[in-house]
Amino acid sequence: METGSAREAGTAGDDTAGPEWRGLPPGLLRMRRLLLVVWLGLIALAVGLLLGLFAGPVWAAFALLPLALMAWGWVLLGRNWRSWRYAERADDLLLSRGVLWREETVVPYGRMQLVEVTSGPVERHFGLASVQLHTAAAATDATIPGLDPAEAERLRDRLTELGEARSAGL
Repeated sequence: METGSAREAGTAGDDTAGPEWRGLPPGLLRMRRLLLVVWLGLIALAVGLLLGLFAGPVWAAFALLPLALMAWGWVLLGRNWRSWRYAERADDLLLSRGVLWREETVVPYGRMQLVEVTSGPVERHFGLASVQLHTAAAATDATIPGLDPAEAERLRDRLTELGEARSAGL
């Protein structure tokens, strides 16, 4: 309940209806689903082969469990991906994520100490990058995963510029 009232209180004095939320690009969802299919597919294959060879063909049916887990994970990954969003406001960056447990993080620009863009080998293969924000308080460190590299660099540069401008008065 506090989340809704905090959101309303934050936008009550604004001239606009609220922050402009941005979601994550679909490439992140494709990457995560592909990794899910590859890993659980390999596990299902290994379980089916090993149980089929050593315990008999009836036991090989246990290979269906990783496949059922794959179907469930496919749906959950989509819900999780849709739950991620971020918004740039005048004084801070808002991050919102979570399906069952919503988590909203407010990162004031003046508190940012380091903004970095990271991209591991799998992310690079899919043309994705993550923006990681480090603040004075470790509890408000935040990450925005799976952005297009150009958007990640734009966001890094903008957040760095705003952070320097806001911290100059401290």
